[in-house]
Amino acid sequence: MERSYLGGTGISVSRHCLGAMMFGAMGNRDHEDCVRIIHRALDAGINFIDTADVYSAGESETIVGKALEDKRDQVVLATKFYAPMGQDANQMGGSRRWIVKEVEASLKRLGTDYIDLYQIHRFDENTELEETMSALTDLQRQGKIRAFVSSMFPPDRIVESHWTADKRGLSRFRCEQPWYSIFSREIERFVLPTCMRYRQGAIVWSPLDGGWLTGRYLKPEDFDAGGRVVMAEARRGGFDPERELIQTKLRLANGLKAIADEAGISMTHMAVAFVLEHPGVTSAIIGPRTMKQLEDLLAGADLRLDKEVMDRIDKLVPPGTNVNGLNPTARPAGLSKRARRRPGNA
Repeated sequence: MERSYLGGTGISVSRHCLGAMMFGAMGNRDHEDCVRIIHRALDAGINFIDTADVYSAGESETIVGKALEDKRDQVVLATKFYAPMGQDANQMGGSRRWIVKEVEASLKRLGTDYIDLYQIHRFDENTELEETMSALTDLQRQGKIRAFVSSMFPPDRIVESHWTADKRGLSRFRCEQPWYSIFSREIERFVLPTCMRYRQGAIVWSPLDGGWLTGRYLKPEDFDAGGRVVMAEARRGGFDPERELIQTKLRLANGLKAIADEAGISMTHMAVAFVLEHPGVTSAIIGPRTMKQLEDLLAGADLRLDKEVMDRIDKLVPPGTNVNGLNPTARPAGLSKRARRRPGNA
């Protein structure tokens, strides 16, 4: 398994990062099977695991902790905070009050006394950035975390964080975790160049665009009620195969399938390899739910795409574009309706 250094931290991580979102009630409920999947990934050379407190309400962290009982020092372990973990408004966000409490809960669930990368899951508009970074710097100095990371920060907030660190004598965010796939390329405009300028790593999530880039969805008949795409669309208001976005993605998926077939590679492998071709990307998060899915992803771990394949993908889905619509990683929060309209009219 190829490795790269995480920004300027000196930490060496595998180019594939094992995402643990599908371990637990959100995906695979069999804890022992999840542990076997984690161990298989480690045996294959993956040394990087990403989870979050909110994944299955802490269950994912518990599973990861169980899998790493005697393997902790072999793994670069990342988890997240920010999302609600209860009904109280103070059980979420980027406040010092919440961070110092929730890190202890994550440490306990993970069965460890330190977290390598502690990530704020989203930018907190209600908390001053200095407040968040000050709390995280203190945790780093206490040895409870090794470094801290932003997730889904637009480029202006990334720059602001570095200015804040310099001005206040705080540690910096050493990595960003943005959404990136062939269907979501907007971060190529500013986010990835900004990370490179500040020597920040980039751990990209959803390189398969929620299943769209696996080759499973090529015609309307391919959608089933229990499938990930249908369930995701249902949460956004309902799945309609005739919707313009769905039709556009079907057309593009067929075009990408043709490129992959002509190159003699699977569409899944091509999609993951594509995001790793960007020089600003450190690692791509793969999130298998089953051992079969993991084995398929591992089979393409060493794939490099040649210039012709990259050029054909660029022609089909141009650089910097976004098939999915608004991408909060790349665009400012000011474009949201809530930011542009008076309360009650959003």
